[in-house]
Amino acid sequence: MRHIHRNAAAAVLAGVLVTGLAACSGGDKPAAGKSAGSTGQAAQKPAEATFAAAVKRAAAKNSELTSLSYTVSGKTPDAGTVEATASMSMKPLAMQMKAKGGSGGETGEFEIRLVNNAMYMNGGEPVEGKSWIKFDLSVLGSKGGGNSLAALGNQADKNPAEESGTLTAAKDLKKIGEETVDGVKVTHYAGTVTLDQMRDSLQGKDAAAKERGEKSLKQYEEWGVGSLQMDMWIDGQDHTKQFRTQAATGKGPLDMTVKFLDYNKPVTVQAPRADQVADLAEMMKGLDKGDAA
Repeated sequence: MRHIHRNAAAAVLAGVLVTGLAACSGGDKPAAGKSAGSTGQAAQKPAEATFAAAVKRAAAKNSELTSLSYTVSGKTPDAGTVEATASMSMKPLAMQMKAKGGSGGETGEFEIRLVNNAMYMNGGEPVEGKSWIKFDLSVLGSKGGGNSLAALGNQADKNPAEESGTLTAAKDLKKIGEETVDGVKVTHYAGTVTLDQMRDSLQGKDAAAKERGEKSLKQYEEWGVGSLQMDMWIDGQDHTKQFRTQAATGKGPLDMTVKFLDYNKPVTVQAPRADQVADLAEMMKGLDKGDAA
């Protein structure tokens, strides 16, 4: 029973992992030595500077979002394939996601709800006759990245739009061209960003943003990622319509695409009924120790 829910957490992690990319949003102060007037930027070609400005404008809007709805699809080394649909409110923090996927021949459909600093998961076999399991998010987030439940706790409160600003650091940033995504005309930009560039981008951010960024970087390092290929599609109102992250890892491919559906519309998330919920804090302790069911 514990094994089943551990795999459920891994599958859902793929859906929220993209939100762990929140470490490096635009709209903050540039890192020391990286300002527009620095030597590195002074050598930037006019066209590249225009591309970076377009990406920065979109990233700034992303950092100001109060809520959004989005879909996620792709693969991660830990969780295998995933498809998910989610809605998220930043203030107050709340999220609801329905996902399907998994790895190693173990796939399924799952739902998570994040509300009042607790995460509820529905998927796998019932626990104590109840369909939902509850985790204290502060407990999950305080644990290391050694298992999928802890990683999920670390990532569940992240805005999936934010890391797009990191693309401005790409030395090979380029405009791919004009395209259409879901009937919306967009401009496609792409570039490669190293982990060192992502870490540099944390300078000037507040303590919470730095902490989120370091958790994301730690996950990438555990996967053996050296750099990421990022693609960003921006509409005529400087909104990010789609964002894709790809990387080669020592544990398999990372290839995740987030498609944004709505911005700044009301999002309401309700906790499941109490009689449908089992609190598995004690069982989690057993999971972390590697106890058998």
